[in-house]
Amino acid sequence: MRETRNALESARPHYDDLYNAHRARVVRLCQLLLGDPDEAQEVSQEVFLKLHRVLQTGDEPINWGPWLRMVAVNACRDRRRTRWWRWGRTSEPFSDTEYDGGAPTPEQEVLGHETRQRIWQAFRALPARQREVFALRHLEDWSTAEVADALQLSPGTVKRHLFRAVQHMRRALRGPR
Repeated sequence: MRETRNALESARPHYDDLYNAHRARVVRLCQLLLGDPDEAQEVSQEVFLKLHRVLQTGDEPINWGPWLRMVAVNACRDRRRTRWWRWGRTSEPFSDTEYDGGAPTPEQEVLGHETRQRIWQAFRALPARQREVFALRHLEDWSTAEVADALQLSPGTVKRHLFRAVQHMRRALRGPR
């Protein structure tokens, strides 16, 4: 009995391991959905507080990555629904280089700055639901079915939102003709 209990405890993931493995991705997702780095930091702290509570209670999800991303999406939704969010929202540019693996070369920085600005500006102009669907499907590489389950939508609705988001992004990036 004691050996079984010790085996179960050793199989449980540690908070620090989960935090280190998923922090950057959760913060990046929150940044994508909220568009404000300070808010993204606060919401990601709330996400990891929920993780800590779940680990304490022993109610463990099967796959931590998708669970954390879903908690992050819901926390971002909750934050956007609050009254002060709409009142005090600032629009700081999103820096995608802050959360990826390495720093860009000077050539990449010069050549890509304008394009990145246009992409993020088009992304921020999407309605919230389209932004969520686009971020989960294309930036987090979830399948359509996973996005539908996570957002409690039908797969057809996910596809419709995704189609509209992609069309909007294409029009915005094509520019005036």
